[in-house]
Amino acid sequence: MDNPVEVIELSIKKLAKKCNTSEATIIRFCRTLNLGGYQDLKIALSVDITQIEKKEKIIHDVIEADDNVKEILNKISVGNIKAIEDTKKVLNVDNLEEAIDAVNKAKSIYIFSAGASSVVALDAQYKFARINIPVVMYFDSHMQLTSCVHLTEKDVAIAISNSGRTKDVIKALSIAKEKGATTIAITQYGQSPVVKVSDITLFTANVENNFRSGAMASRIAQLNIIDSLFIGVACKRYDDVIRHLKVTREVVDAMKEN
Repeated sequence: MDNPVEVIELSIKKLAKKCNTSEATIIRFCRTLNLGGYQDLKIALSVDITQIEKKEKIIHDVIEADDNVKEILNKISVGNIKAIEDTKKVLNVDNLEEAIDAVNKAKSIYIFSAGASSVVALDAQYKFARINIPVVMYFDSHMQLTSCVHLTEKDVAIAISNSGRTKDVIKALSIAKEKGATTIAITQYGQSPVVKVSDITLFTANVENNFRSGAMASRIAQLNIIDSLFIGVACKRYDDVIRHLKVTREVVDAMKEN
């Protein structure tokens, strides 16, 4: 508790040595806190640190009605940067790697979302389609429910929900899980219904919500995770990706010339 910043940088082995105890004792300690393990402890500490920093500093993203354009730009920019930095603290890298492997091996990807998160889903569809990975994404919630019944264990279903409580998204992901698909949730840190039906959870940071600045910042954090997923998969199939990007770029450039 006195050294949270140091702890989140330590492996369990190094922490045990510094505390003159065993790794097993640390694991038992984590379980007494109802945490899944040491990684969850580090995530919880990161969230606490973030909350303390928010209390100590002037809240940067409170946008007032009389703010001038420069102030609005600065506050939005700082808010977006902070959303990405805070997301780095709560995102489990092992989970991200697992998600990348799942997407890389998937026959097809189905993405479920609603509202502002659908913009992120559309971006994901565009990116993966360019490297020849089939992606199914609908804005209509009924179409999302209709499509998810056809999933198999060879597919991956991704739910994007900042709150983690959007009923239609949760229902679609639940059906996908029942069908045997690998389920991934991109949602803000904490326990929520969407986490319970996810095989892999990719957390974004909690952000303030003022003049919808919270929704905007959360979208940036979600996009950052999508970019990380995309690049991670692209690195695994580098030669094919370069070829696909070249072909798609040539088609688009040909249309510009016409």
